[in-house]
Parts: sequence; structure tokens; C-alpha cells
Amino acid sequence: MTKLRSLLILVAAATMLVVPTSAAADTTVKAKLTEQNGSGVSGTVTLTALSNGGLKVVIHAKGHVPGLPHAQHIHGTSHGGHFKCPDLKTNDKDGDGVLTNEEGIGEYGAIFFPLTTRGGASATPKDALDPKRMPVADSEGNLNYERTFAPELVPDGLLEHLSELHVVQHGIDVNNNGKYDLEALGVSTFAENMGKAGVPEEVTDPAACGVIEGAGAANPARGGVDTGGAPVADMNAPLAAAGAVLLLLSAGLLLWRRPVRATTTAADDEQTPS
Repeated sequence: MTKLRSLLILVAAATMLVVPTSAAADTTVKAKLTEQNGSGVSGTVTLTALSNGGLKVVIHAKGHVPGLPHAQHIHGTSHGGHFKCPDLKTNDKDGDGVLTNEEGIGEYGAIFFPLTTRGGASATPKDALDPKRMPVADSEGNLNYERTFAPELVPDGLLEHLSELHVVQHGIDVNNNGKYDLEALGVSTFAENMGKAGVPEEVTDPAACGVIEGAGAANPARGGVDTGGAPVADMNAPLAAAGAVLLLLSAGLLLWRRPVRATTTAADDEQTPS
């Protein structure tokens, strides 16, 4: 009876190792927005990879050009990478004192996912450069944005490399006239190359850049201390659990089959040859 009870306890413990206790939790990463091109912009970004495959984005920024739309995107690639925010001293290749989007892309990567206010979010000019679907700063230059993207809008590789991406907001006012105009910096060659003619360069130049916490790490963020999210199970976890089950069951079988040691009596001792 004791052996049977011990075996049942071992089996119960093994079952607890492989039966999940709760559904996979959402994973959240954050970024701190810092100014580009002396814009004075600062803020925070929160990206939450939802358990259903969707993505929730929350941005709070200040210091933007008031009353104007500001294109914003997640930059990077579907296979990850080691990106960073650019700086004027290192990346201003033509030395004109202004960091263009082309000069910044070498550091923060290409447009991966436009953070539009509604509709599609593909990395195409239709979505990435549509001023009517980009957030507008209020009269004090504050920009508050929140949107939850359905799973079908989230591109492949984004959630897997969430900790290796960047958030960039665009739109600066170099000549301080409260609008985007061609007189300041001319035409945006970046927009031209994407098929959008006549767009002022002020529109596409970066105003703020945020490095996702954990970016540049060997592996994507898995929540926990660095990212503020709940840890995500590692791919080796099922193998480890299976191994534990096998060990426990093996121990149970050994316990069940272990022979009872024979006890000797005085009579046996007397019969034993010397």
C-alpha cells in the first residue's frame, strides 16, 4: 500500500509539470523617445504583444510641432538586427546640420510597420506616408496615441523581434514658421523615392527616436525584469518537462519493483555453515 501511494504521488507531480496552469500572458516592452534634429521632442512608447497575435501601441510625446500630423513608424526588419538611434555628429553625412530619414535609416532600419490611426498599416507609401491617418499634435505640441492592431495587420516577424525594433516619429519645423514647407529644406528625396512627389523634407525628417528596451540583445524580449512583461515559455520547456516526467516515472517503477530485503533469524544463523 505504501508503494502504491508513493507511486501515485510521483505520477501526480509529473502531471503538474506538463499541464499548463494559465494561458500565455501578453508581453510588453517599452521605449523612451529622445529628440532628433533638435526638435525638443520627448516621450514614451509601450508596445504590447497580445496573446492573440495582435499588437497594442501606446505613445505619449511632447514637444512636437503643434497642429501638424507626425508620421510615426516601427523601424527594423522581420529578422531582427542590432539597430540604434542615430546622432547628428555621426550620421549627418552631407554635413548640412540636418539629419534626414535616409541618413537615419542606416541606424534605426527601414520602415517596418506604420503606426496609423485607422485603416491599413503596410510598409507602403499608401499607409506609411498618409498624413490623414497619422496622429496630429495638439495646440501645445502634445501627441497622445493609442491603437490596438488586429493580428491580420501585424506583419510576420514583428512580434518575434519586438525587442530589437525602434519607434521613430517624423516632422520638424526648421524655419519655425509653424508649418511644413519647401522653403525650409526643399523636397523630401525619401518621399520621392517612395513615389510621393512634392513632400517637404521637414515632413519626413526624424523628430524623435526610441530604442526598445532590450534591443541589441542576443534574443528577443521575453518579458520579466528587462521589459516589464510576463516571461514567455522557452521552446525547450516542453522537453525539460518531458524529461522530468520520465525521471519521476522511472523512480516510481524502481520503487515498485524494489525487492524486500530478507531478514535473518537466529535459526537461520545456526543453519549457516561456518
